[in-house]
Amino acid sequence: MTNAHQATSLFDPARLGPLDLPNRLVMAPMSRNRATPDGVPRPIMAEYYAQRAAAGLIVAEAATPAQVGFTYPNIPGVFNEAQVEGWRRVTGAVAEAGGRIFLQIEHGGRIGHVETGGLHPMAPSPIALPGGIRTPQGKREAPVPREMTPDDLRATREAFVAAARNAIRAGFDGVEVHAANGYLLNQFLATSTNRRTDDYGGSIANRIRFVVEVASAVAEAIGPERTGLRISPGNPDNGIHMDDGEELFPALLDALAPVGLAYLHVVYADPAEPLWGELRRRWRGTLIANPVLGRGDTLPVDGGRSKADRLLEAGADLISLGRPFLANPDLVERLRLGAPMNPLRPGYLAYGGDEENYLDYPTLEAAKI
Repeated sequence: MTNAHQATSLFDPARLGPLDLPNRLVMAPMSRNRATPDGVPRPIMAEYYAQRAAAGLIVAEAATPAQVGFTYPNIPGVFNEAQVEGWRRVTGAVAEAGGRIFLQIEHGGRIGHVETGGLHPMAPSPIALPGGIRTPQGKREAPVPREMTPDDLRATREAFVAAARNAIRAGFDGVEVHAANGYLLNQFLATSTNRRTDDYGGSIANRIRFVVEVASAVAEAIGPERTGLRISPGNPDNGIHMDDGEELFPALLDALAPVGLAYLHVVYADPAEPLWGELRRRWRGTLIANPVLGRGDTLPVDGGRSKADRLLEAGADLISLGRPFLANPDLVERLRLGAPMNPLRPGYLAYGGDEENYLDYPTLEAAKI
């Protein structure tokens, strides 16, 4: 983005690489577990994303780049032709509705189970996920992953690249490399999950190495203007602990600066935190901020939206929202009008299932009928 990161309105247009965005609202990636057991996107996913095509940009839910990367039941993949064809229906529906869409690519690392993906999970170090994990057969104790070998590292880099190429073939405008929320790439960054003694562990320079390699390889394959990166400083989900994030994340951004990625997507963005200002200062490209919302918060105009406004004032270029888009397919219009939001229903995340709590949240127009 070529602006001076000045405070602006959520409804002002923006430029992202080759894309003209009609507004600065991004639909954040949210796993909803609606793919087939083999990771093929189902037709209801096309309708779900098309309903929300008024967003300036949609970042579609995490898709695994390899069989060993599957996390939970009914997560989509993007590594075979059936999956590519399923995603092509999604991108076609979004394009027909006038939208723009990236695909998040996520490898689970230690967040996986043989009952889900058919393969034993691997990770930077043999440290199990605490708290257990969901599988098609119910909740299980998380296995101790095997430590990734040099061959595993090479194969995983290649899998991310192949997945990114598949995403472009499927009609996506770009991809987001997922290095947040406790999944594989985040596991390399964190001291709680990375105890390696080779060139990929120990020092900050070593722990950021694999993320830089993957993001750089993807950008080289499909173009940096089509490649984003997601990080999550301060997010302890999935057993992540970072005792040096204030030094690590600026170092990561400096290492990625020559690559010229399309954007950096920051989860748990808080303009009151000193790290936010440091990230904004170091990142010269587009910065997407995902604000912290209370559980069940549907972004009320007099509350949650002020977090978006404060982030814009603090230098964010685009604002990503998850649950508000989940419950409000016409979120952009509701915010523009100051209209009431749909309440999130009990069990609103609805991991898995069909249309209920997925396609049946009403628009303002439907609510008037």
